[in-house]
Amino acid sequence: MKEALFYSKELDYLKCELCAHNCIIKEGKTGLCGVRKNVDGKLFSISYGRIISPQMDAIEKKPLYHFFPGSKTFSFGTYGCNFKCVFCQNHHLSYNVPENYENYDYTTAQEVVSLAKKFGAHSIAYTYNEPTVFAEFILETARLAKNSGLKNVMVTNGYTNPAPIKELCLVIDAVNIDLKSFSNTFYSKNCSAKLSPVKQAIEQYHKNGVWVEITNLVIPGENDLKKDFEHVARWIASVNNSIPLHLTRFYPFHKMVDKLPTPIKTLEYAKEICSEFLDYVYVGNVSGEHNTFCSNCGKNLIKRSDFSVKTFMRRGECSCGAKLQGCF
Repeated sequence: MKEALFYSKELDYLKCELCAHNCIIKEGKTGLCGVRKNVDGKLFSISYGRIISPQMDAIEKKPLYHFFPGSKTFSFGTYGCNFKCVFCQNHHLSYNVPENYENYDYTTAQEVVSLAKKFGAHSIAYTYNEPTVFAEFILETARLAKNSGLKNVMVTNGYTNPAPIKELCLVIDAVNIDLKSFSNTFYSKNCSAKLSPVKQAIEQYHKNGVWVEITNLVIPGENDLKKDFEHVARWIASVNNSIPLHLTRFYPFHKMVDKLPTPIKTLEYAKEICSEFLDYVYVGNVSGEHNTFCSNCGKNLIKRSDFSVKTFMRRGECSCGAKLQGCF
C-alpha cells in the first residue's frame, strides 16, 4: 500500500478527492472503487503496484487510431473501478477486489518501464479497469516512462476531478474516454454516475494538449436513437470536430444479458449521423476494415484490417497537403 494523493481529513472520516464521487470514507472502509482505504486516519491506495494482465497490445485495441498507428503498447490494469456499469465487460476486475489484495505481488514503477522497454513497446497503456483509481501508480510510472522515451496512454471513463487531471496531463500523451451517453439518466441508471464530470474531463484533457479519442458504446434500447447520436456528435464537435469517435458494438455482459448485440445497420446509421458533425468516425467491435481518410481529398491515409495497419502519408500529411489530426 501507499498513501494516496488527493484527499482531505475531517473529524472522523476522510474525503477522497480523486474522482467525482468524492467518497466519505470511515476508518477501515474503502471508497466506492474498493481500492482506496482509510487506515489509521490516512488514505491508502491498496492497488498501488499490484498490477494484473500485463501484455503487449496493438495501440488500435485501446482504441486509439490517430496515435502512432501500428505501434505496440505495454498494457496493464489493477482491480477496482469508480463506476458500476451494468454492462461492464471487465466486471471480474472492476468489482471483485480480492480481500487480501494489498498482499498481492508488488511490481515497482521502474519494473513496469523496464518490461515495456524489454518488449519493444512504444508506449505504456493504463487500461482494463478504470485507471483513475490507481492514479498514484500511474503518475510515478508515467514520469519514469517519459524520461525513458516512452509515451503514456489511458483508457478511462473520465470520472476524475480537475486537480488529478491537471497532474495527469503533465505525463499522459493520449486518452480514450468513454462517453457512454449524452443522457444524465443513462449514467445514473446504468453506471451509478453523472454525465457532467465526464464532459469536463474531455474538455480539460483536450485543452491541455493531450490527444483525445472518444468511445461510445451503442446499446440497443438505451442510447441508439438518432437524437442520441446527434447529441454526442454535436457536443464533441463543439470541443473539436477532429476528435475521433469510436462507435462500439455492444455485446451482452454482466447484468445486461437480456439484450441482443447491436445490429451492424445501427452502427452504420450512427456513423452516418455522427459524420455530419465530426471528421473521423469509426465503428468498433466488428471485423473488417477501419480506415482513415483525408478530410480534404478523401484519400485513404491509414488502412486497418483487424490490427494490421498500413499508412499512406508522410509525417501525418496527405499528398494533397492536408494534415491528418493526431500524433504520427
